[in-house]
Amino acid sequence: MAIRTWTWVVFLLLALLSSPPPSCRAAEAPSPQPSSADADLADDDGLRTGYHFQPPKHWINDPNGVMHYKGVYHLFYQYNPRGAVWGNIVWAHAVSTDLVDWVMLPPAIYPTAPFDVNGCWSGSATVLPDGTPVIMYTGIDGQNRQVQNVAYPKDLSDPYLREWVKPDYNPVIAPGPGMNATAFRDPTTAWQGPDGLWRLVIGTKDNHRGLAMLYRSRDFKQWAPANRALHSGDTGMWECPDFYPVTSPDVGSGGGGGGTKHVLKVSLDLTRFEYYTFGEYDHATDTYVPDAALADGNDGLRYDYGNFYASKTFLDTAKRRRILWGWANESDSTDDDIRKGWAGVQAVPRKVWLSSDGKQLVQWPVAEIESLRGGHVNVTDRLVGAGQHFEVSGLASAAQADVEASFQVTDLGKAEPFDPAWRGADAQTVCAARGADASGGVGPFGLWVLASDEREERTAVFFRVFKGGDGGKHVVLMCNDPSMSSHADNLYKPTFAGFVDVDIARTGGKIALRTLIDHSVVESFGAHGKTCILSRVYPTKAVGEKARLFVFNNGESDVKVTHLNAYEMRSAKITSDTTEPTSR
Repeated sequence: MAIRTWTWVVFLLLALLSSPPPSCRAAEAPSPQPSSADADLADDDGLRTGYHFQPPKHWINDPNGVMHYKGVYHLFYQYNPRGAVWGNIVWAHAVSTDLVDWVMLPPAIYPTAPFDVNGCWSGSATVLPDGTPVIMYTGIDGQNRQVQNVAYPKDLSDPYLREWVKPDYNPVIAPGPGMNATAFRDPTTAWQGPDGLWRLVIGTKDNHRGLAMLYRSRDFKQWAPANRALHSGDTGMWECPDFYPVTSPDVGSGGGGGGTKHVLKVSLDLTRFEYYTFGEYDHATDTYVPDAALADGNDGLRYDYGNFYASKTFLDTAKRRRILWGWANESDSTDDDIRKGWAGVQAVPRKVWLSSDGKQLVQWPVAEIESLRGGHVNVTDRLVGAGQHFEVSGLASAAQADVEASFQVTDLGKAEPFDPAWRGADAQTVCAARGADASGGVGPFGLWVLASDEREERTAVFFRVFKGGDGGKHVVLMCNDPSMSSHADNLYKPTFAGFVDVDIARTGGKIALRTLIDHSVVESFGAHGKTCILSRVYPTKAVGEKARLFVFNNGESDVKVTHLNAYEMRSAKITSDTTEPTSR
C-alpha cells in the first residue's frame, strides 16, 4: 500500500534533521573528524550492543563481500578508521567460525590506485569454481567516476584471507557512454550461466528510473553490458542490489510449497528503505519477470520495515542456507556519535527462505545466536485482561535479552473495523495513527522492552488486529513504537510497522513474536519471521540492570500469553588479530 505523500515529506525532513549518512556510496564531502583523543575512546554509556556485530569504535555502514571460505565466515564492511562519522571509507574485515564471536583483522581494501583513489565503496564476493574467492567492489577514480574493480587473495592457504591484491588491469567495468558515472555502483555476487558466462548486476539510474544493469564475462576480467537491464522501476536510484535463487523448505516434501524463485532486492537511495521482488529468471535469455502480485518501490515487500539498509546475502554452502546481513544506522545526532566514539551496527545475521505458500520471504536469526543464551524465565498460560500489564521478572538484565512469546486473542469479535481511509496508506501510517497507547478492540498487545521502573521510558513491540480486510480476513498490524523510549534530546524516533500475512482466525487467535533486545537495538520477528522490524533506541533510565521487561494489553479483548521464554544473552567475543600483513 502506498504511503501518503505528506508522510514521506515528514519522514525525509526528520531524516535530514537526524543526519543519516550515505550508504553504498560516498558522494558527499567527508564530514569533520573528531580529534584523535576522541577517536581512541568509545564512551561506555550502556548503549553499545553486546551481541550485534560492531567494531570496538568508529563508524561502520554497509556489509560487503560476505562469504564462507575454508570453514571461516568473512564479513567485510564499510568503515571509517579515523572517527565515528562517515568518511575515509575502507573495507574493514572480520572473521568468525560461528557467526557469533569475531576476530577483527586489518582493513582488506583501501584507496591505493588511480581506479579507487577517491574511495572504496560497496561490493560483493564470488567464489570461483576452483575455490578462489574474488571481490568485486566500486572504486571512485581520479575523475570521480564510479568504476568496478576486482581484488584477489594474496595467499589462498590463509583461511583468514588477510591480504588482497588489486590487479593493474582494473577497472574491469566502467560506466558506458550516456550512463550516469556518479550513480553506477555496488556489484552483486556473480553467477555462472549454462553457457559458461559469468553475470552480475550493478545498480544505477536513468533520471528517476532505477536500473539493475546486467553485465557478462568469460574470464572475470573483460565485462560487457547486456542489451537491456535485468529489471527497472520508477523509484529513483537503485543501490546495493542483490540477486539470488531461493527455495521453499517444503519443496520435495509433498507440501506444495512455492518452489524455487529468484529474488531481486534493491536499496532505494531516495527513501533509505529496501524492497524486493521475486519471480522467474530465464538463464538462456537473461530475463527476470517478477511474480504478478509483487510491486516495485514503496508498495513492495521489504526484508525489514524498520532501520535496516544496504543488505547483502550469501550462500552458506556448509549448512545449505542463505544468510542475510543488514546495516542499522544510528538514530541519535552526529554530536552524540562523536561523544560515544562509535556509530552503526550490523543486524543479527538471519537465515532467509521462501515461505511455504510462495508469497514472501521469511527470516529468522541464525541458530548460532542461541549459544549466547543464559539465565531463563518462563511464563505459561497467563491471561492479560483489558488495560493490564505484568512484569517479566527474574532476568539479571533485560537490556540484553532474547524473548520468544506466543499470544492468543480470546475474542476476535472485538476487532475494530479497518478504516477504509487506511487502504491508501502503508502500515507505518496506520501505526502512527493507532500507536501503542491508543486502546483498541484487539490490541495493541505485546511487549514493553527497555522499560524503566515506572515505565516512563519504554519501547513497545506489539500487534493490533482489525476486521474487514480483503476477503473478509482480519488485518494484522505489527509495530515498533519507540516514541516513549528515551528522555534524551535530538533523537529520531519513528514508529515502524508492517502488515503480517497471517489468517489469525485460522490459527485460533494465536500469533508469535520474537524480540532481540541489545541495549540500543530492538530487533523483532513477527509470526515466525514473516514480518521483521528493527529499531534503534537510546534510553537514559532503562539502561543495564535498570532495564525491565513487561507484557501489556491495551485492547478490549483479553489476551493469553500461552508461553513466553525470556533469556539473558551473554556478550559475543570481539578480539583483534595481532598478525599484521607484510604488504598490500
